[in-house]
Amino acid sequence: MRKRLTLTTILVTLLAGTALAADTFEIDQAHSYIGFSVKHMVIATVKGNFTDFAGTIVFDSTDLSKSSVNVTIKTASISTDNTRRDDHLRSADFFDAANSPEISFVSERITKTDKGYLAKGKFTMRGVTKEIELPFEILGVIAGSDGSAKMGVDIAPITINRQEYGLKWSKLTETGGLVAGDDVKIEIHLELNKKMK
Repeated sequence: MRKRLTLTTILVTLLAGTALAADTFEIDQAHSYIGFSVKHMVIATVKGNFTDFAGTIVFDSTDLSKSSVNVTIKTASISTDNTRRDDHLRSADFFDAANSPEISFVSERITKTDKGYLAKGKFTMRGVTKEIELPFEILGVIAGSDGSAKMGVDIAPITINRQEYGLKWSKLTETGGLVAGDDVKIEIHLELNKKMK
């Protein structure tokens, strides 16, 4: 038992060492999650997610200038488990999916932090581009059942103001609060597969 554990540890260590040398990892959509939450009627929280997205992470632990993050999300894939609400979110009141079909993030630089890494780059939604920061942690690199390398990444929750990106629909409750809050909390968990050369 101890021998097996030792061999496994060595294998994972060796794999991690080679995998973090400017290799490209592609998001495994089936095992990843890109979600959000927003206040509703001031007193409640509504959660949703996107079901269609893709992207890559290139990571080199010895030279972060060779590292990058690139993610694209299809706005029409938004889901809050409510058809009427989802149709409204796809409309021109919010994401305007017909004319703005994608949300994207493209990193410009990656730096080391006390808790992991920080990707700084351009975030684009509904034709508006702003620079944001995505703190992320690499959870590990392992060998999958087929022997290929897999990497786990958690991106720390961030909050954006939807009004700044043109999602301006708004109504007030009888007490003066917003029906749909302006602050949107984004939560991302990724599993990625090493791209085969």
